[in-house]
Amino acid sequence: MKKSIILATCGMLFAATMVNAQTDKAMSKPATPAATQVATPAENKNAAEMTFGNEEFNFGTIKQGESVTHEFTFANDGKEDLIITNAQGSCGCTVPLYPKEPIKKGATGTIKVTFNSAGKMGMQDKTVTITSNAKNSPRILHLKGTVEAPAAQPANATPSK
Repeated sequence: MKKSIILATCGMLFAATMVNAQTDKAMSKPATPAATQVATPAENKNAAEMTFGNEEFNFGTIKQGESVTHEFTFANDGKEDLIITNAQGSCGCTVPLYPKEPIKKGATGTIKVTFNSAGKMGMQDKTVTITSNAKNSPRILHLKGTVEAPAAQPANATPSK
């Protein structure tokens, strides 16, 4: 009798294990190749195209705490309106201002970037990433230069009263 109970229990455990294994196998089955392919949009040959005269500005050497502003000029060389959706500086010290209205084909625009050197020292390469509907998006602009320590304040020869 004990042998029958043990054999029956083993049989049920074996059957449960097999069912569980089959379920796991079915659930882990890879999707069909057609379902895993990501559709890539066809390139729009008429899309806007953002062309800069210069994507880098070297501001030279400035004293810590000074700000530098530069305007990057671009043209829309595509066949559709250019819409800039975002312009993001690499840090809070680099602030871009960009046109919010569409730039017509053949028209130009500017992106005004201000770099505040407060708390910065040495060589700097700050970037602004421009996101748009252009076929060559995103674009990255660079502000480069050197930040030196501020001029030393002369010691006051006479004590203040």
